[in-house]
Amino acid sequence: MNSRRSFLKSTITTTSLLGIGGIPLVSHAREAVAEKYNFNLSYAPHFGMFRESAGEDLIAQLDFMAASGFRSFEDNGMMDRTPDLQKKIGEHLAKRNMEMGVFVIDAGDNWKTSLTTGKKEFTDAFLKRCREAVEVAKRVNGKYMTVVPGYFARELPPGIQTGNVIEAYKRAAEIFEPHGLVMVMEPLSDNPDLFLRHSDQGYMICKAVGSPACKILFDIYHMQKNEGRLIQHIDWAWDEIAYFQIGDEPGRKEPTTGEINYKNVFKHVYQKGKASGRSFIFGMEHGNFGKGIEGEKAVIRAYQEVDKFL
Repeated sequence: MNSRRSFLKSTITTTSLLGIGGIPLVSHAREAVAEKYNFNLSYAPHFGMFRESAGEDLIAQLDFMAASGFRSFEDNGMMDRTPDLQKKIGEHLAKRNMEMGVFVIDAGDNWKTSLTTGKKEFTDAFLKRCREAVEVAKRVNGKYMTVVPGYFARELPPGIQTGNVIEAYKRAAEIFEPHGLVMVMEPLSDNPDLFLRHSDQGYMICKAVGSPACKILFDIYHMQKNEGRLIQHIDWAWDEIAYFQIGDEPGRKEPTTGEINYKNVFKHVYQKGKASGRSFIFGMEHGNFGKGIEGEKAVIRAYQEVDKFL
């Protein structure tokens, strides 16, 4: 998934000791000495987002996120990391009292392995990766995994395609349910040929699958592009949403850099969640508007700004 892979480039080298926003960097050899910023919501950065401040070392980057007040973390490429590294990341997240967010179940190429077609080879490849994802989730103490059904199959009626997706997700839910895991299907805006593009489609599929292991990933960036009326669509699909992701539009950068009123959207989700006893992880699946350390400082300031809604 090309739009995601740009977020995943990282290697392990040395660690910088630079501070950011008044909060010192914490490497795996040091402990935080400053008070963390108390975010109302659980935002989840990804590897590479704070590379300039924390250095290339992945564990140092997790420490930096924790020191900056972030309570969650997501990594789309987790399934491609070695089991030893997965376990190390999971152990360090637990040490920092951080929650693991989504990682992507990629059955080769999720945009071409189209569950919409009903082809056995595609479904079998997807289910194989689902079984592998269970073991990854155990290593990283994760619960949520992103899935996408692939391309619209123009040779088939939409209802037949929807039925094929429902059947594949029912079988995947049977794999995840015993482990308390949740696949979150993500409507996307990257390509008009993708099958799943709207939150109401996801809602319908979730209702048909009828499993706590099949829910919606509501990516605010994608849904602003595809359907707008964000708060209304969140309310309509509320019962089936299990995870949110963030990115401003246009540009897919941090909040305050585009047109989305994230302060209002976050306030609405927070208050609705509090009233219904629900909370969510908000994956920061976007790039940084600015460059270097100053750009990373700006990301943290932006989240502090839009989080001030009480």
